[in-house]
Amino acid sequence: MIYHIRRVAAGEWRQLRAIRLEALQDSPTAFSTPLAEATAFSGTVWQQEAAREADSASSATFVATGEAGDWVGMAAVAPLAEVPDHAHVYAVYVTPAHRGPAGPAAALMAAAIRFARDHIDAAWLTLGVHEDNPRARAFYRKLGFAETGKAIPYALNPSQTVHIMGYQDFRNARR
Repeated sequence: MIYHIRRVAAGEWRQLRAIRLEALQDSPTAFSTPLAEATAFSGTVWQQEAAREADSASSATFVATGEAGDWVGMAAVAPLAEVPDHAHVYAVYVTPAHRGPAGPAAALMAAAIRFARDHIDAAWLTLGVHEDNPRARAFYRKLGFAETGKAIPYALNPSQTVHIMGYQDFRNARR
């Protein structure tokens, strides 16, 4: 299958809402927002989110569409406000039918990494992976991310952890 990777457009808030809600339902521990909370967001909140991610100079959400134009994946990147000199990849999701080596996950991550390198003034690119998701950690390692040795409490259940991974060659890739 051929996938198209592109930045979300401002008017695509309904599609953004649909894939984010699907992601939260399918993989709840992969995200820090509960499904019930995201479901309750108003259309205005989703409109603002789509517009921001489409037009921001320092953050972006990328989507993967299938041949019929259906949304099958997403990945976002933004500066990490709490940690100076860091950018962070988040909201990475691919629908179950499109996962695996032939799916769009690597291309979505490449778009996020490229955007961070070209638009975010940061020396480090990180992402967080829930402790119960070794498959995701292995995937990110294949892309050049490495374990940092840091872990933080998972926002929705502090007894669980999120492992922080860093992109090994991000500094060199910025040159």
